Amino acid sequence: MGLAYRLMYRLGFTPWDRVLPQELADVITGPNALPPGRALDLGSGFGTKAIYMATHGWRVTAVESVPRALEEAHRRASKAGVKVDFRRGDVTRLGDLKLEPGYSLLFDFGCFHGLNSGQRDAYVQGVNTLAAPGATLLMMAFTKPVQPITAGVSEAEVLERFGHGWNKSWSHSAEIGDGSAATRRGMPGWFCLIRN
Repeated sequence: MGLAYRLMYRLGFTPWDRVLPQELADVITGPNALPPGRALDLGSGFGTKAIYMATHGWRVTAVESVPRALEEAHRRASKAGVKVDFRRGDVTRLGDLKLEPGYSLLFDFGCFHGLNSGQRDAYVQGVNTLAAPGATLLMMAFTKPVQPITAGVSEAEVLERFGHGWNKSWSHSAEIGDGSAATRRGMPGWFCLIRN
């Protein structure tokens, strides 16, 4: 993620950490919930979603590059009484983290859309290496640019980049709760893909 992302943490403006998306709740506790397994939270921020998954029996690895966010995530996990394997790292260099493949849930709440084209290629390669057969990738991304934060990513690009080895399960527009003009301009969307 770029300078704008790090600056937002420094200023304490982190709207992505304020909400628990219904789409994640449905995957974890809904009527058609996945059975708990290994989950990878890509760009985990303060760990809100990773901690939620861990409280429901998932073994969670959470990757974040911003030290301040990781410190707060550790504090929150400790307070919640759950274990999350927080890793300081770059989602475009997942191989550097020496993670064991076999994640059945990969979750991204607004990380992929902030990467440039080359970084997106590296991210996809890392995710492909770590995902178990039949894994679910659940991603929320802005589909339109919101400068200077993100260039956005269209559904067509998501499907093209993950096209080999993944099938679309569903997608729809997202309501992420902060209601800001920037969020509305970004036209957030949810994408759910299943690994072949």
